[in-house]
Amino acid sequence: MIEGQRVLITGGAGFIGSNLAQRICHENEVTIFDNLRRNALEHTDLLEKKHVKLIVGDVCDSEAVDHAVENQDFVIHMASIAGVDTVMKNPVLTMQVALKGTMNILEACSRQDHLKRIIDFSTSEVFGRFAYKVTEACSHELGAVGEARWTYAVAKLATEHLALSYHKETGLPATSIRPFNIYGPGQVGEGAIHHFVVNALRNEELVVHNDGSQIRSWCYVDDIIDGIVLCLTNDACIGEAFNIGNPRSTLTIYNLAEEIRRVANSKSTIRCTPWDQTDVELRIPNIDKARRILGFEPKVDLEDGLSRTIDWYRDLLS
Repeated sequence: MIEGQRVLITGGAGFIGSNLAQRICHENEVTIFDNLRRNALEHTDLLEKKHVKLIVGDVCDSEAVDHAVENQDFVIHMASIAGVDTVMKNPVLTMQVALKGTMNILEACSRQDHLKRIIDFSTSEVFGRFAYKVTEACSHELGAVGEARWTYAVAKLATEHLALSYHKETGLPATSIRPFNIYGPGQVGEGAIHHFVVNALRNEELVVHNDGSQIRSWCYVDDIIDGIVLCLTNDACIGEAFNIGNPRSTLTIYNLAEEIRRVANSKSTIRCTPWDQTDVELRIPNIDKARRILGFEPKVDLEDGLSRTIDWYRDLLS
């Protein structure tokens, strides 16, 4: 764990960012930079913490970014347009925030001589529709040009190249993380688990796209926070990209709905509905590189993680 450091989290008001801030705020000065488009902070007491500061701003604003990055020791860049439905409705904004925002962050970081790490958050979407035990060295399948679904993946793959190119050309201590289907307490916005849990607790219908045979590996939020902290504390990560996920927690979307219904002791029914949009059919990571270099190992199995998540939503809804 890092101590006595100044840490900037862009997109820090989001689900993963707010969980990271809670993990490190007791020993460090944390600055959250976010436009509050999605605000998970409202479900926490983070802004009451002595060493936590919020800057409301946009990563596409280079002056605001320069001010936020100044004198920081670590920068974790998570700001992006998130959620498949939101991305498909806003493909231009999605690419602007990813490309322009990341360029602003990297340029600002490159002017900080004492910066110890910049972590660029990418996405497992870069592996396309069929990703079985994919390694960081696997080729990427980004889908047809013009399909809005893939604007996020294309932009995020570009930011990975950009961050690691800054490292190669300027020595910037950059690394990149590819998260695989993160879930847990504090999740806001879209997502299968969010939808299934909320509806299950209300005994309402759980809606599954098509026949629900799409396969995902689910990673509990505490585990990805462990992975981020390992990247902050291990210089061997510099210049590298890492898959962070939990291949042991793998099942179909239909079975996920069934499992949530069981753990929540819900009376909900499950309904399959046609969905004619492009979807990811298979997504399972290989995390051997993160194990070998970082010592990363996911600890929370799916049933335990779902139980914790359901308990959090139950408290929130009540």
